[in-house]
Amino acid sequence: MIQGFIDNILYQYSYIQLYGLVFLYFVILYFGLAPLFQQACKFLHRKGLLEVISKQEVTPKQVRFEILHSLKSVVIFGFSGIPLIFLIRHRIIDLVPDTPLNILTGLIILVIWNEIHFFMVHRLMHLPYFMKRVHYVHHRSRVPTVYSVYSFHWFEALLLSTVPVTIALIIPLSATAIFIFPLVSILLNYAGHCNYRFWSGKAPGFLAFGTNHNHHHSRAKRNYGFASGLLDRINNKLFNKS
Repeated sequence: MIQGFIDNILYQYSYIQLYGLVFLYFVILYFGLAPLFQQACKFLHRKGLLEVISKQEVTPKQVRFEILHSLKSVVIFGFSGIPLIFLIRHRIIDLVPDTPLNILTGLIILVIWNEIHFFMVHRLMHLPYFMKRVHYVHHRSRVPTVYSVYSFHWFEALLLSTVPVTIALIIPLSATAIFIFPLVSILLNYAGHCNYRFWSGKAPGFLAFGTNHNHHHSRAKRNYGFASGLLDRINNKLFNKS
């Protein structure tokens, strides 16, 4: 069923229809899942499974700012499917069959590539020129919230939207994996911006990424990775940073 639906989109819909569908998809991901994720965190916090990282109050003004700029980002994200589908239709990008193994493998590849892609874009955004003119939008959320996940300047949103198309040009992926990836990505984003520490006490390894990214928002330095600190550790060793 999903396969037929995706095939119909890939080859039958106009580019205007495609934009509308992708735009709607990201609207649903953002506005549909953000309050659910927030309520789930509050429930787990009451059960003692999560800890609040920063107790600084988040004002309604901040949330309005985040939603406004997230909507601008979603407008940009709506265009992300057009070059991808154009290249698929012209056989420049190949797709592999939607078997369970291909879907899982594709998601793993996309998550790994997203980590690398995000780190490179994020380091670029912290250069003084881009920090002052572009990335400051995201850092207006000194205490991040679930609504800050897409709160970007339009140029940063454009760069971040190129994850699937850049890797699909090199590695054939499953169409369903590409379709599901934004869901996986936003869930990881929520975990990194919800202002909760997973597990009481210090979380081991990758489970600390929410804490790490929260600290990045408040300090605007270090912890440039998305869901893993591996690239930060490699970067620190290469450039002898403590």
